[in-house]
This record gives sequence, structure tokens and C-alpha cells, in this order.
Amino acid sequence: MGEYARSLAIAHAVVDRWPDAQVHFVLSAQAPYSATTPFGHTFVPSSPTFHSAEVIACIHQFHPDIVIFDNAGRTAQLRAARSSGAAVIYISSRRRQRNRGFRWRWMGMLDEHWIAYPEFIAGALGPIEKLKLALRGGPRLRFLDVILTPGTLAQATDAAPFALVVPGGGTGHPGAADAATRFFAAATRLASQGVQTMYVGPHAKGVVLANLQAFGTLPQAQLAALIRSARLIVVNGGSTLLQAISCGRACVAVAIANDQRERIRRCLRSGVTIDAPLEADAIADTALSLWLDEPRREALARHAADLKLCDGIEIALQGICACLRKF
Repeated sequence: MGEYARSLAIAHAVVDRWPDAQVHFVLSAQAPYSATTPFGHTFVPSSPTFHSAEVIACIHQFHPDIVIFDNAGRTAQLRAARSSGAAVIYISSRRRQRNRGFRWRWMGMLDEHWIAYPEFIAGALGPIEKLKLALRGGPRLRFLDVILTPGTLAQATDAAPFALVVPGGGTGHPGAADAATRFFAAATRLASQGVQTMYVGPHAKGVVLANLQAFGTLPQAQLAALIRSARLIVVNGGSTLLQAISCGRACVAVAIANDQRERIRRCLRSGVTIDAPLEADAIADTALSLWLDEPRREALARHAADLKLCDGIEIALQGICACLRKF
């Protein structure tokens, strides 16, 4: 769900702030969420990064005030957005994409560069990055910290203490193609140990087990509510980990992609999570141990509060406001 979930949360915030705003997505027709997007959209055969002609045609047809490239984009696409008169925002969530945002040519076409994680995860600006920003005079750089759709505790479906298991959208990664299967097996084992467990992810369809509620997908607001009210969360090293930490929840983090390993290591050094290998029994055993250890859960919550993470939605809206002032 990565980039789409983040962009969707920002889009909802935009129309909440500016009810007359028009939002349009360019999406891969192969993406599992493509059929349910609530906004206007243009489908392309695969990732929009690989379909510059269609993206450029959409920009010319839609004539936007702001174009946001979330962890994607080509030079020709940025150039088309800039030449159409739009402000251009680029979001990076991995080191390679961050480096792309600091290319000299790209920096001249960007109004804003948003780094998708807090500074302690993504890393502070290096000397070369600072020098480039100073010489170029921009773009404006912002760390989004944590994107978490507003939700209320009343939206949670179970008032009793429960563990929440969220493997992510199910996209396979090299060496971890069956990650969701292992997460689901860990969830069933937790439930078999008497832990009330909620699972949100692939393989949930038609599952009925004692102590386990399984959902294939949930609206973002409902998932946010579950994150806020869970006693314990088992999650991969992506955005949901940061969301859980920002809510002061005790987490077991499991890396399912190479870029997640360093992210989890930084969280471990800050004392805001514990980790487990991508093995069903190890995940379940680690989660059960933390479930039974209240002092350790409280310590994780205290360290999470010390990070003072900010609302990434509000940071994004501030950036959009800055772009709108151009017009």
C-alpha cells in the first residue's frame, strides 16, 4: 500500500481543507487498489514512472496547479508539470529516490521535496545535500514524520485488549515473496495461545478462527483506529511501523525488504520497537512475550513519546499552502 496509501491520505486532507479542490490520480491498472480509488483517475498499464507519454498527456489535459510525484517520476514528467505552470512536489521514501530528488536538474524543477519519514529514520541532511540546497536556493525540504489518517477509538471493532497484525499490501519482495503468509501464520498461532488477534492483510478471506478476526482490507480511518487502540502491533518495517510508534503502541517489527532493515535498526537504537525474523513461529513467540510483559510495553511507549513525531498530514498541507501562494 506504501505510496498510494500516503497519497490517498494527503488527497483526503486536501479536500477536507479545500472542499472545492479537484484531485486526480494517475495509477497502474494492475494495482489492487485501482478499482476502489475514490478520486478521479487515469489508468496506465503499469507504474506511471514507465509511462511518460500518458502522464504528460494527463498533465496537459488536467492542467493542475500542483503535481505531486510520490516516490516516482521521470525527468520528462517533471518538466511537463513545470512547463504547464504547476508547482511540483516530490516525495521520497528510500535513499535512491532521495538521491534522485537531489539531482541538480531535478532540484531546479522542484518547489518542494518531502522526505517520507522522520529525520531519525531517514537520516539528517548530509554536507553535499546542504551545499546543493544552498547553491540552488531550493527546493524547500520537509520531513513528513508520520502520515496517519484521523480516526477515533470508537471505530475499533473490539473493546477488549487485542494484538494487531498488519503485513502490508502483500506485494512480494525478493527473498520474502511469502511474507504475508508468514504473518498470517503468526497471527493464527497468537490466537491459538488465547490472544485476541486482529489481522489485516492478504489471506484473510473466509477465515473463521477462535480469537482471530481477519480482514483483507480496511478503510484507512478504521485501520488508524485499530492502531491507536491495539495493545500490541506486529508489522513490517514500512509506514505502518512509524504510525504505530507515533501512537505509542508496542511493536514487533519484521523486515520484509532490504530498505526496511536499516529503518528497523534505527528504531531499535531509539528503543521504540523490538524485532523478529521473518519466520512465523519466531514472530508469534516474540509477540506473545511482549504481550505478557507490561513494563516492557510501557517502556516502548515512553521512548516513542520522547521522539515527539509530528503529524505528516499537517506538514504536507503546509507545503501545499506554500505552493498555492505562488499563484
